[in-house]
Amino acid sequence: MKWMAVGTASIASLSVLSSCNSDKMEAFFQEQFKELDEDELKVVLERLEREYKKQYDTDIEVNATLPMNDVLFGYGLDLSKCIGCRRCVYACVDENNHSRNPEVQWIKVLEMEKDTGVDLLHSNPYYNPEKVPEAGHFYMPVQCQQCRNAPCVKVCPVEATWAEPDGIVVVDYNWCIGCRNCMAACPYGARRFNWGKPEIPAGDLNPVTEYLGNRPRMKGVVEKCTFCIQRVRKGKYPACVEICPVGARKFGNLLDEQSEIRMIMKNKRVFIFKEELNTQPKFYYFYGT
Repeated sequence: MKWMAVGTASIASLSVLSSCNSDKMEAFFQEQFKELDEDELKVVLERLEREYKKQYDTDIEVNATLPMNDVLFGYGLDLSKCIGCRRCVYACVDENNHSRNPEVQWIKVLEMEKDTGVDLLHSNPYYNPEKVPEAGHFYMPVQCQQCRNAPCVKVCPVEATWAEPDGIVVVDYNWCIGCRNCMAACPYGARRFNWGKPEIPAGDLNPVTEYLGNRPRMKGVVEKCTFCIQRVRKGKYPACVEICPVGARKFGNLLDEQSEIRMIMKNKRVFIFKEELNTQPKFYYFYGT
């Protein structure tokens, strides 16, 4: 009688779908982002704009900006300058439409003692940012490392996450099934799962969004840093780079030998976080001295 149970479930699913409006039907049957042709993508973006307009009562622009040719984005962070102010964290929240309740943040700043060096086991992510920098301590922000050999990409059973030609590891939130395999695979703790329905006050919403970036997410999907894809593909810096008051964050094109990020890699004491794992990040820590 197993076939009867399956048949009944299928009929029930079709019954629910038949009661949905056309936008919900389109969303249910939407193909993976990389499979969409130009016309199909236009329909998807317009549907999302209607959905967000209804949800937030404001006009939201959803783009699908293509990567630039001959660009591979890389990031540098000067540990000798970072003061642990966490302005990068808050700028990221505002720019990328993070849920305020439940609270979601893509950047974590760790406080460590200078005498012990990079010691994750005894790091403190809950220090008071109003009392920084503390004597005898340094600060290490951690976020998505945009790996070339990304474990999260390998374990996704539905190919909802992948690396773009410009090096940004992205997520198709409409294709993500929320299995959290990517979270388990990421050695940097860079992915966040939406356990509850994300809430963003309408007045705090950034209306300029990207399909693969900062558009509002939904409950039950995993999200992550995308180097502010909605900014960098238009020639701007990520929000965290722009807000840093001490210039500890650097960003640029790794394929351009004259770029600041390449000059840093050539002339500074650069190290890769958890290099032994061979994830090959495009996020580099260095000491300015």
